[in-house]
Amino acid sequence: MKALRLLTMNTLFTGDVPARLRALGTALEEADYDIVCLQEVMFRRNARLIRRAAPSYRHFAYSGTVLIKGGLVLLSRWPISRCRFVRYPMTGPVRGELLMRKGAQIASVATPDGELVIVNTHLSANRDDDWSPANRYTRIATGELARLTALIADVGPSLPVAVVGDLNLPRDSAALADFAAAAGLRDILAGDTRPTYRPTPRWPSPPALDHVLLRAAAGETLTGSADFVFQDEVTLDDGRQAYLSDHYGVRAQLIRSK
Repeated sequence: MKALRLLTMNTLFTGDVPARLRALGTALEEADYDIVCLQEVMFRRNARLIRRAAPSYRHFAYSGTVLIKGGLVLLSRWPISRCRFVRYPMTGPVRGELLMRKGAQIASVATPDGELVIVNTHLSANRDDDWSPANRYTRIATGELARLTALIADVGPSLPVAVVGDLNLPRDSAALADFAAAAGLRDILAGDTRPTYRPTPRWPSPPALDHVLLRAAAGETLTGSADFVFQDEVTLDDGRQAYLSDHYGVRAQLIRSK
């Protein structure tokens, strides 16, 4: 059975955004992804830049007028039958990040192997870099994950689910493990200790924050493998070299079988 190719990537909403997004769109057009889930796209004009550079993704989904709700964009080469955005609860501490209206984008994609529910999401950042259960930001993430667990539970067991995005939680965090167990999800990169955030002198050893979690449909299996992409600099349209984002992309191959 042919694998479905999926990409998730936080595109970084600051810096030379238009040039980077045009370069990302060109790279997507040249790649073989079936479904692309992006975070931090932020504005409809940014989504249009990507779509113009990647016209073979004929189906797309995002919510909002000027601002894109949650900064979440989904591009697909297969039809999207349904899509909705659900905002996470707004809880303290007060922070500029609340303007991003973070939440989950839930889409049903009609793939050749049947309907697949994609949950594209971006959780609140942990400004303390402390993911212990008592931390103030961990408590925010736990509340967001509780909402996400309920949303996944609403998806009937006859449908497979892929939860992807920047969850802002390390792969080995207790909050992520508890969420996966509660929602019946499996991390296809379990045990992989490589960072998905680009190391910097200020943060030389970041954790893996971007994830692909799967739930098979009843009576089926949904397996997958993943690796990182867009780790190196690319050439922008003015000839400059730059990284596409402060995150790496995660490329996953999913195989659904009876």
